[in-house]
Amino acid sequence: MTEAPPATTAPSEIGRAVRTYLDHLSVERGLAKNTLTSYRRDLRRYQEHLASSGIERLEDVTEAVVSGFLVRLREGDADHPALSSTSAARTVVAVRGFHKFAVADGLATIDPASGVKPPTPAKRLPKALPLADVEAILEAAGAPGTTLALRDRALLEVLYGTGARISEAVGLDVDDLDLVEGTVLLRGKGGKERIVPVGSYAREAVDAYLVRGRPELVAAGPSTRSSVGGALFLNARGGRLSRQSAWAVLVKAAERAGVTKDVSPHTMRHSFATHLLDGGADVRVVQELLGHASVTTTQVYTLVTVENLREVFATAHPRARD
Repeated sequence: MTEAPPATTAPSEIGRAVRTYLDHLSVERGLAKNTLTSYRRDLRRYQEHLASSGIERLEDVTEAVVSGFLVRLREGDADHPALSSTSAARTVVAVRGFHKFAVADGLATIDPASGVKPPTPAKRLPKALPLADVEAILEAAGAPGTTLALRDRALLEVLYGTGARISEAVGLDVDDLDLVEGTVLLRGKGGKERIVPVGSYAREAVDAYLVRGRPELVAAGPSTRSSVGGALFLNARGGRLSRQSAWAVLVKAAERAGVTKDVSPHTMRHSFATHLLDGGADVRVVQELLGHASVTTTQVYTLVTVENLREVFATAHPRARD
């Protein structure tokens, strides 16, 4: 007698609604894969909270239940550490979006999350490096005299010279750069594209890498290039360079240069923006270069330049001293 397969538990009403919402985010709103992963993780934790509270229907969720979830996020529990205000705010935004969608899609009649405000994260100014530190890092890219040194210098010059995110830089193909016109096509969050000018230092570094470095890395890879295609930055095995490896390139260069501050790919992006504003660039131009959807996001960099001005004023003006 053949044994019957074990019975599977049908998704709950809330589970089905969450799945529908995630499909909506993926198909209709076209959110990036990493963003969807974050939403899925946050809503899974929310479902766990609802289940532990004995709630199985959307109509049974109240504002107090959602507020209780926020408290739980901030305080942590046996299975989860306490979240920072920034991480908790991101999770609450996912929950608010879910309930708003449920009402709009006719899955629920009330929105219990509309009155629950995400915690306000502490305002932290972006970290920017002095120009001398950036130049020292660029000079220290890669072990001298190696093929990878050419790649590493080109990578770091592109990061600082264009303000690209690390994912945008490693996602570049050779055809995305026009070294004659001095432009590069960057693909940002949500698949949004922007064309950014490339300065002479970055162009020269990329050209040297394409002529003397990349061909050797291509030859080190498998005979078929279908998996890599026209990837610009390659690893030692001829595959596309990963974000983690690109991060390591920057950290090692900073160590060689003796830059002791915490340095990350985002530090180069922050430095790019801050140095432009210090040089007199308009904030809206910097917004376009960074690919920010709102100028409000970019304006935080103006706070950095104001702090720099304050420091200079305090040390240089005779009536500003204590």
